[in-house]
Amino acid sequence: MNDPPDESPASGFDALTDDMAALEQEQYRLASLAPPPWRPGPGPIVAAGAFVAFARGEQGPGHTGDGAFVGAAATCGTTEIARVVIEGRAGASYRAGYLAAREGALIEHGLRALLDGGLNPDVLLIDATGRDHPRRAGLAFHMGAVLDLPSVGVTHRPLLASGAEPDDVVGATTELRLDGNVVGRWLRVHRGIRPLAVHAGWQTDDRAAIDVIRRVTGAARTPEPLRLARTAARERRAEQEGR
Repeated sequence: MNDPPDESPASGFDALTDDMAALEQEQYRLASLAPPPWRPGPGPIVAAGAFVAFARGEQGPGHTGDGAFVGAAATCGTTEIARVVIEGRAGASYRAGYLAAREGALIEHGLRALLDGGLNPDVLLIDATGRDHPRRAGLAFHMGAVLDLPSVGVTHRPLLASGAEPDDVVGATTELRLDGNVVGRWLRVHRGIRPLAVHAGWQTDDRAAIDVIRRVTGAARTPEPLRLARTAARERRAEQEGR
């Protein structure tokens, strides 16, 4: 008989940054879990997002210790309600499937700074994949588990999943599949520009993820919590670099 999945709380990213084997093991463990599903209610959604802007001048995949500026922002629908910026250093260089080692601790600390201000978001938005991952637990999925909040990933393209792009109609979607399973969807938020890859994360499936993104995206292509977080991080970087 197989042992039941280990339901212990998710490990914070500080404990995993320097140990790739431990990170992989934790990703496999989280991927085996089936947390209770969450769907947004009928009212406005409070969504929190975070974005990492690395110091300028880094080449290629970057390096351990690269300077970083982390913006975290929250919206109610598309209206900003909170914003913070912290500074830190990258935990590793970038490797596909190991984004958590480079950015996980940075984003965790940025979001915790937002939460420490009294914010109680319904859902997290992460610039990373969820189930579309070699071990089915990308950073968007993992972050939700660590912070015990539903999460959705938003990227420009899939990591491993594939699917035809939707028609050039606002709101159109098509499935993103990996090994026959739906792990997210393409979403056309505006006509004439590339769709977003929207990823199922912690406690969310592809349809809940799409519902969230539709309701927190405004005039820009990027959902408002992530757009505001990106702006905050880049503005702090410009200040610190004297530009």
